[in-house]
Amino acid sequence: MKPTDFSIHLTGFLGRYLPGQVGMSTNSIKSYRDTFKLLLNYCNAVHKIAPEKLLLKHLNYAMTENFLLWLENERKCSTSTRNQRLTAIRSFFKYLQVQAPEYIQQCQQILSIRTKKHPRPTVNYLTLDGMETLLAQPDVESESGRRDLVLLSILYDSGARVQEIADAIVADVRLSPPHTIKLTGKGQKSRIVPLAPQNANLLKGYLAEKGLNKPEKKLLPLFTNRSKQKLTRSGISYILNKYVVMARNSTPEHVPDVVTPHCLRHSKAMHLLQAGVNLIYIRDLLGHVDIKDTEVYARADAETKRKVLMDNAGIITPSELPPWQANSELATWLRDLCNE
Repeated sequence: MKPTDFSIHLTGFLGRYLPGQVGMSTNSIKSYRDTFKLLLNYCNAVHKIAPEKLLLKHLNYAMTENFLLWLENERKCSTSTRNQRLTAIRSFFKYLQVQAPEYIQQCQQILSIRTKKHPRPTVNYLTLDGMETLLAQPDVESESGRRDLVLLSILYDSGARVQEIADAIVADVRLSPPHTIKLTGKGQKSRIVPLAPQNANLLKGYLAEKGLNKPEKKLLPLFTNRSKQKLTRSGISYILNKYVVMARNSTPEHVPDVVTPHCLRHSKAMHLLQAGVNLIYIRDLLGHVDIKDTEVYARADAETKRKVLMDNAGIITPSELPPWQANSELATWLRDLCNE
């Protein structure tokens, strides 16, 4: 069967343009790929257009908008997910208007579709007490418990994204002072993050126990499962959730309702902010491109805002207090105010 114009350009977009010219990471390309898998399913289920018969002319403004509505209404996707799918589609049509100029009007119509506004989610994080409680849960008498303690400690201490820790190899760790770990994040951008000396010592013991402290082991995954394969995102989430349940049973007041690996990243950022660390340094630690992404922690930290206001603003009070201040029962004073 002769390939369609859509299949030719989509293959070039995902297979050559994104990895070769944009330098997009494998995980991001997979996310874009999944968007088009959903789009093909939508066209097949709703418009009865089989994937092998889908043409570029079919993907007009109306179909794209209806696909986004289908995501929200039929698949119950969040506004954030809907916007992520739209980003992938817009990226494809931005690429297409150069590759196939005859479709430039259609491309520009689709590029005009706006992302939908949605309320920013609250920053979910553990307090210092909550973090200490969580790290007290792994059983250090067992080999898996020791691995889990090191994993959670490094995940928190480095402020890493879960995929960054999953992808880390032994060579990324520097155990001699200054202790650091190299993290490779979005867009294959790497950054060097400092580690606390006690966590570097934990890592040193862990590598020795696993036999990973030898030169020939430098390219092996830093954290592995029982099959000696690198831990996946879901594997790390499973490990964390196990100890979250234990911590919640121990001290529920210290553990939020939802704790994910990203919650540990939020926790590190909030604790640094509360300790007075400049947002610029927090941005660099987290690997944010824009300081605006880091400012969300400053907006979320009510305690820091209260402390800044109390420390830097004078407290002005009236010299004379209203009469009801002398009355312990305001309701009684109001009731008797006009009574003769």
